[in-house]
Amino acid sequence: MFSEITRDRLRRFRQIKRAYFSLWILGIAFVLSLFSEFLANDHPLYIYYNGKHYFPVAAFYPGEEFGQNRRTEADYIALRNDARFREQAVMILPIHEHSPNHSYLDLPEPPPTPPSREHPFGTDRQGRDVLARILYGFRICMLFSLSLMIITAILGIIVGGVQGYIGGKADITMQRIIEIWSALPFLYVILLIGAVYGRSFGMLLAVMALFSWIGLSYYMRGEFLRLKNQTYVRVAQAQGLGAVRIFRREILPNALTPLITILPFSLIGGITALTALDFLGFGLQPPTPSWGELLQQGLAVIRESPWLTIFTTAALFITLMLATFIGEGVRDAFDPRSRVRME
Repeated sequence: MFSEITRDRLRRFRQIKRAYFSLWILGIAFVLSLFSEFLANDHPLYIYYNGKHYFPVAAFYPGEEFGQNRRTEADYIALRNDARFREQAVMILPIHEHSPNHSYLDLPEPPPTPPSREHPFGTDRQGRDVLARILYGFRICMLFSLSLMIITAILGIIVGGVQGYIGGKADITMQRIIEIWSALPFLYVILLIGAVYGRSFGMLLAVMALFSWIGLSYYMRGEFLRLKNQTYVRVAQAQGLGAVRIFRREILPNALTPLITILPFSLIGGITALTALDFLGFGLQPPTPSWGELLQQGLAVIRESPWLTIFTTAALFITLMLATFIGEGVRDAFDPRSRVRME
């Protein structure tokens, strides 16, 4: 499935324990975050009531189904605290019984409230559970960053590869266009497009993708300019192979080393960019769970409620640290010069 060189690189990566275990920790955390609704939610996972089976975490049920005088969605918090209902029903609850967007109005003191048994990380200024918002915010950060990383890689490979392979005046012309494009003020573009189309996940991802590929395309352009003059490429051209096949089969596999070593750091850039935009108020629309928005709240009440900043900063720091360890491990394992250093 993999070439001997690739297997050797993967073996070297596994030998870098800090990077290898960081990959496992971050990967497991991300997979678990994909099921956040089953881990942190004020909706029960399962209810058996009056001979019927209900799955509130995945479906809508009106309050009338459970004896409440309402046709809107059932108040599951009230049901959970109703001793009579609990005697008649079977309920399976999530590990953490709080949603990220529910504002609790029965807190012992005005929010934000400090950590407690009910809310281990406390609540924010709107009375929302901080632990749930950090968990859901982690999922959003990772999905955003991974999506941005994939789009960045695809665009960088295509644009940079075409530039380097074609060369000549076409390469110079494309390079001048890219330089002009990179000079556009990113923040103004965000504000303009956000004012017209709204600050949704897809919009922010699209705008970030419009600029994030530029740096990677420079690396790919340089690799293709270097590799297209190699002997094996000239042999393929002499054999009459088409340009697309030479691009895809001969040059691209050998040009991926710098791409692979850069991508983990692109993931870090995506996380920090989204957090910074949310912190400045230019990111995702409220009440979307966001680390940047939590940091913004925490800064406003850092003396009275330091836990908002402490827990959010800790989550951000650990995530970036793990991603950095992974990036360093990938760089050392896949960099051709690392063999000399390790030996």
